[in-house]
Amino acid sequence: MSRVVRSLYSALMVCAQPLLRSKLRRRGETEPGYLEAVAERFGRYPPAIDSIAGPDDAVRDDEAPLIWMHAVSLGETRAAAILLAELRTLLPHLRLLLTHGTATGRAEGARLLRPGDMQVWQPWDTPGAVGRFLDTFRPSIGVLMETEIWPNLVAGCQQRGIPLVLANGRLNDKSLAGARRWAWLARPAYAGLAAVWAQTEADAERLRAAGARVDGVFGNVKFDTVPDADQLAQGRAWRDAAGRPVLLLASSREGEEAMWIDALKANRPPALDSPAHDATESIAFDHGAVQWLVVPRHPQRFADVRQLIESAGLTVSCRSDWAASPGTADVWLGDSLGEMALYYGLAHAALLGGSFAPLGGQNLIEAAACGCPVVTGPHTFNFAEAARLACDAGAALRVADMAESIDTATRLVHDPQRLQAAQDKALAFTRAHRGAALSTAMAVVQRLRLQGPASL
Repeated sequence: MSRVVRSLYSALMVCAQPLLRSKLRRRGETEPGYLEAVAERFGRYPPAIDSIAGPDDAVRDDEAPLIWMHAVSLGETRAAAILLAELRTLLPHLRLLLTHGTATGRAEGARLLRPGDMQVWQPWDTPGAVGRFLDTFRPSIGVLMETEIWPNLVAGCQQRGIPLVLANGRLNDKSLAGARRWAWLARPAYAGLAAVWAQTEADAERLRAAGARVDGVFGNVKFDTVPDADQLAQGRAWRDAAGRPVLLLASSREGEEAMWIDALKANRPPALDSPAHDATESIAFDHGAVQWLVVPRHPQRFADVRQLIESAGLTVSCRSDWAASPGTADVWLGDSLGEMALYYGLAHAALLGGSFAPLGGQNLIEAAACGCPVVTGPHTFNFAEAARLACDAGAALRVADMAESIDTATRLVHDPQRLQAAQDKALAFTRAHRGAALSTAMAVVQRLRLQGPASL
């Protein structure tokens, strides 16, 4: 029955290929990265890759295991970087094959490559594309980061004896409901994983309910993040020179910047509504003379967010224009990738994007590791356990909506004693939960050993 079901699924995925190409073309209009190496998504690679990953064992170097890590997007790629650092310590000779599904993930992943490593797109989940991908690269092991489970990818690895594991595994209630709804397809895929290492006991319970065999609960590898020291130092230097507290709207998603502007406008002092008031006068300081910093989650929205802020009568200084300092403006706009440590270092406290609209929130661990306390909205279902633990530890504060978050954060940054305590608790929070990356790396190495000496 499962083979028949997967055959039907495969037929649908083959028929959907034109839709995928059309989607990539649309996304490529704003993010050119989606137009790069499109053939790789269908398991077709240039000769240069074939010559490295092909059947000639003399070229491949049997002494070096090829570890395939799949990190679909930006957050998973950052988690992969932390795990990879531990793996390189345990296996200094490893070669890396890195795959992604999004342009931001691929751009971030390029930073992780060393000579001999390879980076391609995740293959579209048809038997043909998956087969060509696996036969081209023949990885020693596959490591899926956090969430990505594809039926044909799992089946293809099983057929070739390639252990496919889920690291830093998480599954929220919504995703579990989907897995149960499509249990005839999802359950064999989860059951086909060679090992699953979950972030939390709650994730482990949901993964088991989806059909997986959970081999360990190691915690979240993102707790082992080490912020870029140079970025952090630069951010703090600019923060000290700002002359007023800096509040960050971090990793904001579509609609949240408008919520933020509306909340500021709704709480303007009455005097600002008088006929004598200049309509273009800043509204950014209505909540206690703070410097606002906004960093959108997705780069394709940078220009739109700038236009939105300027249309509200605020002046903007973009990171891409900064030289010696951010300059003077109502709002600083973080329009760069790979610099969150700089932005968290620049901020006294942060509002957590993705948590004010019903989008599930963003990772708050990186903020805590930089000593930046967080105010989060009600929607954190994608990071429920981390958000709960952070609130319990005093590294984060949960509020009902954007307006309350602005008020709460402003009060916090104008109370030096309370702010220092929150910053200390943020750092202590991350220190208390470290160790998952090493545990996961050791489990990957042990799984390789089970494959025999040739895998190591």
